[in-house]
Amino acid sequence: MGKEPATWTAEWESFAVALGRNLQRARLAKDMSQEAVAYRVGLTRYTYQAYERGRSQSLSPMNPTLRVVIALSQVLDVPVGDLLPEHAPDVTVR
Repeated sequence: MGKEPATWTAEWESFAVALGRNLQRARLAKDMSQEAVAYRVGLTRYTYQAYERGRSQSLSPMNPTLRVVIALSQVLDVPVGDLLPEHAPDVTVR
């Protein structure tokens, strides 16, 4: 039997926060402002700031599109794998 939705949410929230830390680390390594990254990716500064906190605009855990993740990796000049936390939560439905 699969995991309960509350477990998925807790694991996803932890994953999102770690992703946000990775974004911040990569941005600081490139000596870029949040505004510069947001502009080049096509996000608002507010949305990008929320992403660095692991949140979406609605304050739920962030869940960026694949296009946004790829754009972030390109703007920050890091492989997508460097942005994603090491251990992804199991989000399969069984």
